[in-house]
Amino acid sequence: MRNIFGDLDVDSYKLSHYLQYPKGTTNISSYVTAREGTDEICFFGLNMWLKDVLDNETNSYDVENLRQFATAHGLPFNDDIYQLIHNPLPLRVQALPEGTIVRPGIPMVQVTNTDPRFPWLTSFVETSLLRAIWYPTTVATNSRECKRVIKHYMEKTCDDLSGLPFKLHDFGFRGVSSYESGCIGGLAHLVNFMGTDTMGALAYARRFYGEKMAGFSIPAAEHSTITSWGRNGEKAAYENMIDQFSNGLYAVVSDSYDIYNACESIWGSSLKGRVLKQKGTLVIRPDSGDPLVVVLRVLEILGERFGYTNNSRGYRVLPSYLRVIQGDGVNRKSIAAILGKMQVHGWSAENIAFGMGGALLQDVTRDDLSFAMKGSAASNDGGKTWTGFSKDPVTQSSKKSQAGRLAVIENTYGDLVSMQERDTISHLNLLQDTWVDDKLLIDPTLAEIRERAQV
Repeated sequence: MRNIFGDLDVDSYKLSHYLQYPKGTTNISSYVTAREGTDEICFFGLNMWLKDVLDNETNSYDVENLRQFATAHGLPFNDDIYQLIHNPLPLRVQALPEGTIVRPGIPMVQVTNTDPRFPWLTSFVETSLLRAIWYPTTVATNSRECKRVIKHYMEKTCDDLSGLPFKLHDFGFRGVSSYESGCIGGLAHLVNFMGTDTMGALAYARRFYGEKMAGFSIPAAEHSTITSWGRNGEKAAYENMIDQFSNGLYAVVSDSYDIYNACESIWGSSLKGRVLKQKGTLVIRPDSGDPLVVVLRVLEILGERFGYTNNSRGYRVLPSYLRVIQGDGVNRKSIAAILGKMQVHGWSAENIAFGMGGALLQDVTRDDLSFAMKGSAASNDGGKTWTGFSKDPVTQSSKKSQAGRLAVIENTYGDLVSMQERDTISHLNLLQDTWVDDKLLIDPTLAEIRERAQV
């Protein structure tokens, strides 16, 4: 577990902010939102922060550690922090239900201090809280957008959508900057799909969302398990995969030397009889070259060697014991391009799955959705009355923030919109109390989140 003070989980300049609010300020209210990006943003990740950071008592070592660093670092230290030792952080956190789909500009989280002695605390936690939200929300949103693309092409070229939850597999664990990033980002992907090789995400799903088994994988070859047999042993390496795994679903990377020869002469000729007799499904994986070229040619070769049927929509489908997975050069745009080209050439999306690595878990930034946490209201009487405030830069209107204590409601058209909290007498405020002082009030399951995030 992490402690904001002891682990220095704060931007340096926050240490001076307690001296900068108007005299007499007792409470500050701030909100978190994504200001730009796709029209459908999938909110996810708050519960991990609440359980890992807020549910953690501050001790004297934590505060003294911060004091020593602040002094040496050239910043003032707020002695009021000592009053937080062995006490819960006096914070009220309101949030939309995780998995909620929102448009840019809709508040996802709203935070205020509950103790009038600590108005600076609301903004002090911004560094930790914003990072905890923008990253998993951005990954979940990107993953969900990929799902929308895949679903679109499946609706056009497949008989049904039964395979959709396994069409995008997480290959990103080795490509992230830290173990924690892999676990958090990998779990964000599992909001939308069921396939992953990021084992740490399974642990986080169990720890933070009560999901015993959030995702699944299959036996799969890597280049070392193929090339260790030598170039002349390529066929033997593939044959060993059949011996070991052909009773179920298994994947074999087949481009260590020549993907086209592997598909035509080895899989499609010398090992064809064994493939036909297997009880499971062989998934052939290309791993190099231009996927727009390679995938289509691999499908054409496999179709020639093993045959195909036409589904009810008139698109070609390989035999059920044979499929392809593309795991190199995969992102949202390339998925659409590959599936679009397959459709043009008469191949169903049923034939292929995708694996995404760095583009899924690492190639994201806070700027992708323009995430921000902004102060919006202040109180001088312990939160009984509020005065709104906001920024409105003349040089960039998109950075204009909202003022006041905010609420999110569903309007008559079914859209989520923000409004002033004081005006919600006849509306249900969807920004629910999620955490108050030391109590977790809402503890969602991954199943509930998945249901809200449905495409």
